[in-house]
Amino acid sequence: MVAVGAKSRPVRKSGPGMADKLPPRLLLNPAGFLALGFGSGFVPVGPGTAGTLAAVPLYLLLQHLHPGLYLGLVCVLFLVGIPICSHVARLLDVHDHPGIVWDEIVGYLVTMAFAPAGWTWVVTGFVLFRIFDIAKPWPIRWCDRQVSGGFGIMLDDLLAGVFAAVVMQLLNHFW
Repeated sequence: MVAVGAKSRPVRKSGPGMADKLPPRLLLNPAGFLALGFGSGFVPVGPGTAGTLAAVPLYLLLQHLHPGLYLGLVCVLFLVGIPICSHVARLLDVHDHPGIVWDEIVGYLVTMAFAPAGWTWVVTGFVLFRIFDIAKPWPIRWCDRQVSGGFGIMLDDLLAGVFAAVVMQLLNHFW
C-alpha cells in the first residue's frame, strides 16, 4: 500500500514490535509531539489505549464549550491530524505506526461530542471507543485497509468515534 503523498517507495504497514522503534527526538518536532499524543504513543503496550487516555483531560477542558464550537474544534483537530499523521508515518516509514495516536485522541473527542455530563459517561465513552477502534466492524475495517495516508490513519478512528457516539446516545436514551 502506498501512502498518499509518499514519494515512490511503499510505506510499510505497522506490525508487532513497532512501538519500541520510536525515536524520542520526534517529540521535539511539533507534528511528532501531536501525532504521538503528547508522548502517550511511546507506551510499549497498548499505545492506542494510552492515546485515548491522553484525550480524556483534553475532553474535560473542552466539554463546556458550546456544541457548535466543540464540533468545529474537533473538525479542525481532525483536519490537522491528516498532514501530521502522514508526515510522521513517512518519517517512521510505517503506515499507521501504533505510536501515532492523534487519531485516537480525535476519535475519542468525536465519541464524546454529545455525551451526557459525568464520569460514568467519560468512562463509558472511553470503553466504547476502544471497543470500536479495536474490533473495527464494517465499514471501519474496510477504511482501515483501503484508505491510505494521513486521511486513512484518521478516518477509521473518526468512524469508530461516530459508532461509539451513537451507542452512547442509545444508552443515554434507554438507560
